[in-house]
Amino acid sequence: MNMREILIDKVVVNMGVGGDPEEMAKAQKIIELITKRKAVKTKAKVRAPEWGLRLGLPIGLKVTLRGDAARKFLDDAFTAKDKKINASSFDGRGNFGFGIGEYIDLPNAKYDPKVGIRGFDVLVSLKRRGYRVKLRKIRPAHVGKNGLISSEEAIEFVKAMGVEVK
Repeated sequence: MNMREILIDKVVVNMGVGGDPEEMAKAQKIIELITKRKAVKTKAKVRAPEWGLRLGLPIGLKVTLRGDAARKFLDDAFTAKDKKINASSFDGRGNFGFGIGEYIDLPNAKYDPKVGIRGFDVLVSLKRRGYRVKLRKIRPAHVGKNGLISSEEAIEFVKAMGVEVK
């Protein structure tokens, strides 16, 4: 077991919908179809009357994938993006994200005329072994500089998956 090995912590599939309940139901069908998991509604955290947003109003959906399901979905998502991603998609902490314009770009996704076409965001969080010490409940500890993942290391991890970084 190599402590420097980079692993996929989680993949979050996110879809912003707005306040319309009909659109929320359609989007929920899509996100559950592509992830094969139950979606969780995300709620507005700020008030914006000009957009019709109130605190606590459901405005989106998300699904968090971990383990083998995360790896398989990420492979499918990269296939939908033609195995290319921008270098500006990476932050300095081992996270990256990208959007997919139409869910039918994913392999094995069939078009359903009842729900229409909708896009979604894929957000990926990477970690090293031992990162859990920061998150544990009893005696949390600081993760040192060597335990964090830089943008360059995250880019190399993605390149090792066969993805071109521009």
